[in-house]
Amino acid sequence: MTLTVRVPEELSARVPVEQRGPGLGRDSVRLLVSRGTEVSHHAFVELPRLLRAGDLLVVNTSPTLAAAVGGWIGHARVVVHFSTRGDDGRWAVELRDPDGRGTTRARAGGPAGTEVRLAGGARLVLEEQLSTRGERLWWARVSRDVPGLLREHGRAIRYAYTERDQPLSAYQTVFALPSPDGAGSAEMPSAGRPFTARMVAELVSRGVQFAPVGLHTGVASAEVHEPPYPERYAVPEASARLIGAVRAGGGRVIAVGTTAVRAVESAAGPDGVVRARSGWTDLVVTPERGVRVVDGLLTGLHEPEASHLLMLEAVAGRAAIDRGYEEALGGRYLWHEFGDVHLLLPE
Repeated sequence: MTLTVRVPEELSARVPVEQRGPGLGRDSVRLLVSRGTEVSHHAFVELPRLLRAGDLLVVNTSPTLAAAVGGWIGHARVVVHFSTRGDDGRWAVELRDPDGRGTTRARAGGPAGTEVRLAGGARLVLEEQLSTRGERLWWARVSRDVPGLLREHGRAIRYAYTERDQPLSAYQTVFALPSPDGAGSAEMPSAGRPFTARMVAELVSRGVQFAPVGLHTGVASAEVHEPPYPERYAVPEASARLIGAVRAGGGRVIAVGTTAVRAVESAAGPDGVVRARSGWTDLVVTPERGVRVVDGLLTGLHEPEASHLLMLEAVAGRAAIDRGYEEALGGRYLWHEFGDVHLLLPE
């Protein structure tokens, strides 16, 4: 699915909302609500009144990593984006060129055997391409523990539409939990960013429940919008049972973010029953595949070429997405990870 719209550059959220003016917090973003093709405009703080007792929010607890580390190939500076930790200790990485403004440009990786000298004296060696979809991502070995390297020398990945570097805390959601093995998401599961502890408490007091799942998101293909590649996920037993109980009781299962959709749909069998599962998922949710579990979705606003739009269409239908994005453009909503959010509910 590709939207026939163009997002004006001034609608990119350049800094977190709490930095845009006095008295603003994470929950100060705007909320567009689509029920089929019926659209309404709200503040995000109204979310508890837009949901109902018995609803279930599925949230991603993956922490965001300081996944960008500077390095050198020969005398040329590069930036390594650490994307995904493999089961064999290797990491999927993307090499990018500094653009002189604190962000980066895409570059081809390789060839195999290319060595990158990293900050702190570590060495990284490219071994093989992650897939046949091009040279963007490579499996690489690193001469030291990567979680420690990222803590000492990494910074959060950011793209050119943002104004400046932010502390890693700006990229953590209230749901993030530390991973025992140091794994996490290369890019923030950003749909959860506007939530605060106070809002979570209010939602619980109104009878809305939460089901934690984990999916470690890899590096997005910011320039070419490739479909997602395999990512590690986990749906705990307690969350699987809660999802089943809510569905049996007539409640709505609403995913917070496309990552939560991918996790919970990966754990669902053809019968629609969610079971505790963990491992790697290569699931790409499309309108043809459809969704088996999710009734609604809270998500950010995606670029017209983004592969995520296929998932949105699978949840809500093409007409709803076209109408919602028309309203978002007309209403001057803000795009990207620090931007406004869109709640897709059943008609």
